Amino acid sequence: MKALLTGANGTIGMALRKLLNQNHIEVIGWNRDEVPVDDYQRMEDFVRETQPDFLFHLAFASKLTGIENETWKINSEWPGELAWITRKLKVKFVFTSTNLVFSNMQPGPFDTTSKPDAESGYGYEKRMAEERVRAQNPDALIARLGWQIGYAAGSNNMIDYLQRQMDDNGIIRANVNWKPACSFLADTCSQLIDLAADCPPSLYQLDANENWNFFEIATALNKLHSNPWKVEAVSGEIMDNRMTEARLQLPSLINYLDLP
Repeated sequence: MKALLTGANGTIGMALRKLLNQNHIEVIGWNRDEVPVDDYQRMEDFVRETQPDFLFHLAFASKLTGIENETWKINSEWPGELAWITRKLKVKFVFTSTNLVFSNMQPGPFDTTSKPDAESGYGYEKRMAEERVRAQNPDALIARLGWQIGYAAGSNNMIDYLQRQMDDNGIIRANVNWKPACSFLADTCSQLIDLAADCPPSLYQLDANENWNFFEIATALNKLHSNPWKVEAVSGEIMDNRMTEARLQLPSLINYLDLP
């Protein structure tokens, strides 16, 4: 088996590559310098040459190069093109989206029938990408993800955020009124592989936060990592970004963390 992976050097991409390899699936990373995202024919030729069984699309516009409308092209147009190519070439397509398709004006938790309402920025671009992917490839799997929890600093995950806050401010002020969508990175990657292998085309939401606020999660992570941070509870904006999914369930945060 073979998987083509965009965003292979990102937080999820590196972890997913490792897990795919452990499952004896060959992984080929998509190099945008060699296969540009605005050259449709080159993209189709690359997928045809690669002949993957799966294409996991994880990439987003993290490092801009100055191309006009670059974030829109990468975050919204590129997924639509890949959806069409995978439909044409009969490759299973897994597109990762985000809970940020929902604005903070709409309180969660959100189920798969909740209507995305982000009107700007990254959330809007991913919201439009979801629509393009559905239109271009009805057989695609769309997986909305929350904030990833890694095991150490060094990549873009919740641990990095906590460490940066501590480094910059000497304290982490964690909102007791915010319930973020989040999951442990390894569980997310395992579920993405299971989706590709066993689940029918549909929209799925991967979230392990049953009902905990950010202060509770940050405090539990601090304990898990031998208390390197000073975490203070603050009362900020009321936000609930959690997602629910009746057809599958990631392992709960409480499986790893000492939560109330």
